[in-house]
Amino acid sequence: MTATHIGRRAVIGAAMGLAVAPCAVAQSPKRVVKIMVGFPPGQATDTVARLWVERLAPHSPDNFIVDNRPGQGGSIALGQLARATPDGTTMMLAHMSALCTNPHFYRNTPYNTLKDFDAAGLVGDLPFVLVANPSIPVSNLEELVRYARANPGRLTNASSGNGTVSHLAMEELKRLTGMEITHVPYRGSSLGVTDVIAGTVSLALETATSTSPHIQSGRLKAIAAGTEKRLASLPDVPTLMEQGISLTAVTWLMAIYPHGLERETLVATHAAINATLRGPEIEERLLSIGAVPRYSSSPEEAEAYMRSEFVRWGEIVRRNNVPME
Repeated sequence: MTATHIGRRAVIGAAMGLAVAPCAVAQSPKRVVKIMVGFPPGQATDTVARLWVERLAPHSPDNFIVDNRPGQGGSIALGQLARATPDGTTMMLAHMSALCTNPHFYRNTPYNTLKDFDAAGLVGDLPFVLVANPSIPVSNLEELVRYARANPGRLTNASSGNGTVSHLAMEELKRLTGMEITHVPYRGSSLGVTDVIAGTVSLALETATSTSPHIQSGRLKAIAAGTEKRLASLPDVPTLMEQGISLTAVTWLMAIYPHGLERETLVATHAAINATLRGPEIEERLLSIGAVPRYSSSPEEAEAYMRSEFVRWGEIVRRNNVPME
């Protein structure tokens, strides 16, 4: 079986709406195709990956599994992907942090973003929301800044790991506003958000996926959205920019393979992304979990975007004097 088998079958089934021919399935043994995720189950990237697997499964003879390998903000999984055989059986729904911020933050990331991976295509954006425990006596960014300045070092903020967007974007917000808030890193967003709800930690700048249900239940207080425009799922939450801070906190997800894969497979996977994750129904589901659909026009465009983001986030790390680990 060739490495292009998955891509072609996914495109045929998803794009054309045709079932795989029974005789073809009988002649070809099923393969297990791993879609790696560098975060724990329940985190935003994992949720999107499982939605994609759900859409792919009916249109391919292969068995798709989500392979969670959390740690170091996704770097552990990327290191394993970099060493995988480029035969189409191992890919990753990669988070921007692992690709474009971690290499500037960790001294020994076990991969080279610009050499070790081939991009297949963007899958979507994950917007972030600044939230607080309801006991914190603030209701907007201006009040938060005033409170933090009056109580330097008293507040703490959770992140989904050192070097992640929730860490670095929050550091940028602190720099822009002059707030002194202690950073508390976690392995993934779920544990950090849980501790903000419990009051163990004061704040978190985390994905809408992980925070929206708790905002709507009243267990978290929303301070600001990190998007350019208000989120449809949280229309009453003003953005950072509306509140006078020129900053966005949005990350992206991209399907990638270990370097060396045949271009035909990259093109086929790109087509499968478009075929299985586009349309009103699936876009509504993505929006309902806090993801904003976003796509690249080709694998080459995705590759160029990944490279430009690598440069941009390196500048953000240096500007905030974030110490390397």
